[in-house]
This record gives sequence, structure tokens and C-alpha cells, in this order.
Amino acid sequence: MPDNKTALIDLHYLPCIEYFTCLKKFDTILIEKEEYYVKQTYRNRCHVLSANKVERLSVPVEGGNKKIKIKDIRISYKEKWYNDHWRTIMSAYGRAPFYEFFSDYFEAEFQKREKFLFDLNLNLLTLCLKLLQIKPVINFTDKFEKKPESDIIDLRSVIHPKQGYGQNTFYHPQPYQQV
Repeated sequence: MPDNKTALIDLHYLPCIEYFTCLKKFDTILIEKEEYYVKQTYRNRCHVLSANKVERLSVPVEGGNKKIKIKDIRISYKEKWYNDHWRTIMSAYGRAPFYEFFSDYFEAEFQKREKFLFDLNLNLLTLCLKLLQIKPVINFTDKFEKKPESDIIDLRSVIHPKQGYGQNTFYHPQPYQQV
């Protein structure tokens, strides 16, 4: 994939390495803001590797069964999911090198209690990009287009919990020792 093209991608909750590998390949990222919310995707969930298993974390949303644009999906705070998420992250990564340098940034994002899933995800993505020192130009869609312009590479839903990363051309993982 050429580095000078624009990638169109959906916004994930605490994106995985595959997502950042994708973002790093492009100078300009166009984030889909006008699509309808899609259940069972990384838009409101992530996976965290803990000591014994992969923990699946999910942000509860209001109206997830209705036809609502992703930018308008509200986070449900009926349960204290953010406490569970933060405890899982602390348990999984608390002994990792540099955890103490980064944890306060993430904890602050959880404490903001954003109303909308899109805002939470964007804040977390912005924080991750800053900490990783990845500096793409980020723009947002102003209307949904099923087929984007020819100079835009459509990567919406390419990274999906029900698909392995073997189908894409931008991510080739290397094994590493997890702390």
C-alpha cells in the first residue's frame, strides 16, 4: 500500500496493534463518523491479554439494536463497566515496563465519563497516537458513502473480531514475550 494515500477506517475502542499498524502506513486517516453503529465489532470492545486468558471488554451502549449513527451512540453507565475495564488493564499490564509512566493518562480518560462512544474512542485513539508518536492527519467523514472515492483505501470493518488478521496486507505480527 502506498504511503501517500488516504485510509478510511472505523473508530475502535482501545484499538489493537493491527489497527495502529494500519494507521502508520498512511499519512492521512479518514475516520468514519456517519455510519450506523454495528454490533459485535471493535467499535465498543477490545481484547486484553491477561495472565491466564484473553479478557474481552465491552463498553455497554444505549440503543445498540436501533439504527443510530456511530457518532450518536450513547454509553450506558447503568453498570460500573469502566471500573472493571480499568481493573483488568491494571491486572494485565501493571507489571509491564513503563506502565507507571502511561497508566495515569488512560485512567484519566476513563474518569471523564464521556456521553458518546465516539468521543471516548477518539480520546483514547488520540492519546495512543500521541504516546506512540504516530502523527497522521486525521479527518472525519461528513456523509456515509458505501463506495468511497478511488483515491481512498476503504478499511472499514477490515479489522473485525470475527476475522483473523491473515486477510490483510498491512499487519504481519511477530511473536514476543508477554510480561
